[in-house]
Amino acid sequence: QVPLVESGGGLVQAGGSLRLSCAASGLTFSNYAMGWFRQAPGKEREFVAAITRSDSTYYADSVKGRFTISRDNAKNKVYLQMNSLKPEDTAVYYCAARPWFYSGSESEYNYWGQGTQVTVSS
Repeated sequence: QVPLVESGGGLVQAGGSLRLSCAASGLTFSNYAMGWFRQAPGKEREFVAAITRSDSTYYADSVKGRFTISRDNAKNKVYLQMNSLKPEDTAVYYCAARPWFYSGSESEYNYWGQGTQVTVSS
């Protein structure tokens, strides 16, 4: 059973916005730090943003000021609001969960979603 399901991806023009959602099930959601990662074609998966159990947030330099991560523990969801999108943001975006503490390393996340495609046209 995959406990994380992403949605909200799609095709958008440069400068546009998208909001990704990730729904968790089978987890005590409030006990997990949540992260977003992305993988562009031909590249390794990279950290995008994370949010701790106490709502502290962390961002990759490439998205700082443009993306915002948030969570709703009552709905078992984490979100990624993406503004001022650029063609280089094109990637498959993955949601991930890590018990208790934040990490920027994908190897330290226990659960992963199947990914959602984001394509930004120039």
